[in-house]
Amino acid sequence: MRRFNVAGPMDPEVHYTIPPLSRVPLQRFEDLVERREYFVLHAPRQTGKTSVLFALEEHLNARGWRCVYASCQDASGVRDLDAAVRGVLGTIASGAEDVLGDESLWEILRKARADSDPAGGGFEDALRRWSEQSGEERLVLLLDEADALRVPVLVSLLSQVQSGYTDRPRFFPRSMVFCGLRDVQDYPGPSKIPFDIVSETFRLAHFSPAEVEALLGQHTEETGQRFAPEAVEEIRKATAGHPWLVNALADEACFEDEAGRDRSRKIGLEAVESARERLIRNRPSHIRHLEQQLTDERVLRVVERVMAGRGGLVLKSEDLAYVEDLGFVKTKGPLEVANPIYREAIPRILSGGVVESLPYEVAISRRPDGGLDVEKLLTAFREFFREHSESWSQGFVFREAAPHVLLQAFWQWVADAGGRMVREYGSGRGRTDLLIEWRRNEGVQRFVVECRVRRERNDLETVIREGAKETAAYLDHCGAEEGHLVVMDQDEGKTWEEKIFRRSLPVRRASAPDSDPAWEVAPDGDSPETCPILVWGM
Repeated sequence: MRRFNVAGPMDPEVHYTIPPLSRVPLQRFEDLVERREYFVLHAPRQTGKTSVLFALEEHLNARGWRCVYASCQDASGVRDLDAAVRGVLGTIASGAEDVLGDESLWEILRKARADSDPAGGGFEDALRRWSEQSGEERLVLLLDEADALRVPVLVSLLSQVQSGYTDRPRFFPRSMVFCGLRDVQDYPGPSKIPFDIVSETFRLAHFSPAEVEALLGQHTEETGQRFAPEAVEEIRKATAGHPWLVNALADEACFEDEAGRDRSRKIGLEAVESARERLIRNRPSHIRHLEQQLTDERVLRVVERVMAGRGGLVLKSEDLAYVEDLGFVKTKGPLEVANPIYREAIPRILSGGVVESLPYEVAISRRPDGGLDVEKLLTAFREFFREHSESWSQGFVFREAAPHVLLQAFWQWVADAGGRMVREYGSGRGRTDLLIEWRRNEGVQRFVVECRVRRERNDLETVIREGAKETAAYLDHCGAEEGHLVVMDQDEGKTWEEKIFRRSLPVRRASAPDSDPAWEVAPDGDSPETCPILVWGM
């Protein structure tokens, strides 16, 4: 039985598969090889790049080219320049032997070592001799994980490729494909050399909605187990089509969950939402890699802006491009986290270990109907925040985003005790919106909490009024029953007593039909159609 792929390249005999070459402009690739061009294929981690290269190798060889795939991954941790280059050449030689039955590159490398010929062991010279010996001018090299090499190794390798480029196809590979997380022009090394031999760059796109549906459909065809339409839509939305996330979420729902293994049972929305939560909590290697990347200063600078919801602040274009290439954010439209699963995972990663004392100091207050007493919980959080906010903030690299992260961490802790939380945040929003769902004795309690940070230059009353209108709009959008606005005042000149308040602000739909947002603060004592928003200052 096949299943969804969550590790390594695709194997159609083992995995449900979207044909890799259907995801790239294959005819364009063939034209570039025919024209002796060097080009780039890049995309974030675990999106199917290696599967595409394996399929391309097979496809080109079936059409008479001499195509070899080689990964630089094994040489990525090697510090010694010569040893790293020998490692990459060894990988190419192994690929040539396995795929083409060609041992000539091994012979070239062995002879160079026996003769103590340093030139013969160099990347450029070895490829020159290999190309010359093949004599067919049809050699194509697919170089994967090139950007995983250490910078000195990468600079040396690319310099040698550039030097040999003009002698292709007789004395150097006819065509080369550089594959990695980033465009070769953005590698850390090429800024030190004029690497200008790449004719085109291609970014491997995520799955389209049709591809997501087709992948899930293979499971239904082979097992008879169907997905409810709303479950398919949730998988598409939660992953934004990221191939690994699509596979992992579906695999969790259909194979890892005991109930999901019952093939007579349809996979519904609740099953997918539960699978999504388990995926984030279990921290598979893909999620752990996010955690590692959050130690990178360039990632920190961009993610902090997104978490803090601050627009209008200038970020370096190279930082934005780098973080987008890693798959963290999307920059078309408002700057925001790339997909809802990452949007859930990142705040949990950032708050890890900081709020471990919460369960011991704050009790989860419940009402007689089994629902949460939100006012008591926010009162408790405010007191806890007052006592610990300074030490908490010092525990974050993201000082600017700390208030947003802390409030999210608190409500995540509450939701983990028997509910679910959905969060919305992004650069330029100026706020964080939280929707919390909690199972009570009968039905589900739904309420929203919006967080706004008031900085010294902002008028407090304006922050409150604008925040209340946005909270009402989000409450209405979610169909929730109550809304709370938390305003965290960052004015260091104020005492805690001056910052702390609690008030109810009536909000109603705006009378002007084209208002944005379509809500306005109503006069006190207005009609019962108003929506009261409880505002918490701290």
